[in-house]
Amino acid sequence: MHRYHGGMEAPACPGCQALLKRVAELEAQVADLARRLEEALHAGKRQAAPFRKGPPKPEPKTPGRKAGEAHGTHGHRPPPPPEQVSECHEAPLPDACPHCRGRLVESEVAEQFQTEIPRRPIVRKFRVHIGRCTGCGRRVQGRHELQTSDALGAAASQVGPDAQAAATLLHTQAGLSHGKVAAVFDALFGIDLTRGASAQINGRAARRLEPDYRLLLDDLRDSERIAADETGWRIGGRPAWLHVWVGDRATAYGIDPQRSAAVLERVIGVDWGGVLCHDGFASYERFLEAVHQQCVGHVLRRAREMLETATRGAVHFPRRVIALFTEAIHERNRFLRGEVPLRALEARRDEFDDRLLALLRRRRSRPDYDRLARHLLGHFEQWFMFLSDPSIEATNWEAEQAVRPAVVNRKVWGGNRTPAGAHAQEVLMSVLETCRRQARSALDYVSQTLRSVGNLLLPRPVLLPTR
Repeated sequence: MHRYHGGMEAPACPGCQALLKRVAELEAQVADLARRLEEALHAGKRQAAPFRKGPPKPEPKTPGRKAGEAHGTHGHRPPPPPEQVSECHEAPLPDACPHCRGRLVESEVAEQFQTEIPRRPIVRKFRVHIGRCTGCGRRVQGRHELQTSDALGAAASQVGPDAQAAATLLHTQAGLSHGKVAAVFDALFGIDLTRGASAQINGRAARRLEPDYRLLLDDLRDSERIAADETGWRIGGRPAWLHVWVGDRATAYGIDPQRSAAVLERVIGVDWGGVLCHDGFASYERFLEAVHQQCVGHVLRRAREMLETATRGAVHFPRRVIALFTEAIHERNRFLRGEVPLRALEARRDEFDDRLLALLRRRRSRPDYDRLARHLLGHFEQWFMFLSDPSIEATNWEAEQAVRPAVVNRKVWGGNRTPAGAHAQEVLMSVLETCRRQARSALDYVSQTLRSVGNLLLPRPVLLPTR
């Protein structure tokens, strides 16, 4: 027992000292285990985690179409127009009935259509006319609109523009490795292609699409709203970060060794004054002129993770967080459906701010609850901007959707081996994703660009119309 003399505490006995030391060790061990558990739970929710959703459901729904009125409509392939039919084959009746060998009498002729892939490649030969200018004496050679290069001699045998564009899309958009791209070309098209050739095709396409990439970055700078996100990447086996920025019209990617928002700052400038929707990464706070909308989806996911392990009274805080933000989102959706006037929606902004502040005033006993509360309080004015301006998204879902294809590619072939390959990756992903947003054929656009570079008689295609 502790004895007090003159208001001073006497030294504890050796047994008490050992007990206090053991308690401190156990508390440190519990804190370390709690931190590891939180990191493991968080890692399981990340996009980089394996595609798993826990154990199978005990009573899964029957696959396929629903019976009855909910069956839905069948999707049938429509017959092609007559001008697209390139072959016509007859399927005559047999000489006799295959069942009883009786005589057959023809009653009608029905039609069936089949769309097939070409198994024999198109091999083109260009007779390039070469001459010399009588004025300056320089050598000049002709250029056909289907050529992608002026190279002759040892480099005269090349791959066509559509084939190069297809190889680019298979690797960058479909996520196939260069080895698998070569295997697809051999199996489906009968075109001999090596892994190195596939890599060279991607690099060449990126160099020729570089002006488009610069235009996309310029368009991003002029956007009124940007959704930003980032994910892990690899360059030569070393850690890096892939950034994605979704603007009003363009989507751009950037690969950098740092996660810092300095990458975005180099693109749009630190004085950019639009609406920036992002997660809670503190580096985005450097854009002081921007209107920040923190991603509500990240908070909801964190609160739901807490609720999975909470018991008894510990369930109240995550439940109230989920209820508050969910109600705010539903209120905005009601406005979008025309059920709530804009003035009423704007008036509720102060109400939600007050309710959030009242929720955060109480001290939390669990460290993870306290961290979330401090995060919410630190960005207090950035959670309900979507109520003041309903055109603002409550989450950065656009950036998350844009980053998912890159995550799939990373799972397949791990990233890029060189900085040059990383730059080609960011250029190609930006152009292809923007083509998708513009409802344009990425295959046609890349093919046309490959043919137009170096050909003064063929205009370069335009990815984004002038503002």
